[in-house]
Amino acid sequence: MKKKIIWVTLILVLILFFFYFNKPSDINETNIEENKLEETTAMSNIIENVEYSSKDANGNEYIIKAKEGETDINNTNIIFLKNVSAVVKLKNSNKILIYADFGKYNIDNFDTIFTKNVLIDYLEKKITSDYMDFSILRNSMIISKKVIYTDKENTLRTDVVEIDIKSKNTKFFMYDKKNKVNLKTKY
Repeated sequence: MKKKIIWVTLILVLILFFFYFNKPSDINETNIEENKLEETTAMSNIIENVEYSSKDANGNEYIIKAKEGETDINNTNIIFLKNVSAVVKLKNSNKILIYADFGKYNIDNFDTIFTKNVLIDYLEKKITSDYMDFSILRNSMIISKKVIYTDKENTLRTDVVEIDIKSKNTKFFMYDKKNKVNLKTKY
């Protein structure tokens, strides 16, 4: 009888020893972490060297390129872009070139928000800012945040520039009516 008790005790100790050092909970945690990594990878939707082009009913063409794009998980019509360049070819007009660090492009209506180090180059005019809202539907470009407009003769600092794409009418204004648009002539 004592031999049976010793054997049972020895077997129990071995079983406990086995479970203690194998820690099945660690295996489950590893599996869970691997599953999370797989889910994250599956949800990742980064596209390199993105290019979209569109043409409206009036014959205006819009081409946008980026080094990298990522689809918004909540709205697949929105693409977040990095290192963005765009060309706006307006019918009966010259090209408008746009560059920015980041962009938010809507595939449905082609509206794009450009942010950080925005540069708009049109003819011999340049506008720099940190934000631009471009909308084909509204026929407008709204440029704001640290806006500097330069041409051959002038440098202008303002809070906002609004450009009507069809008429080419441009408005410069400040948010606070007490402040004035700052214009410096080079000559």
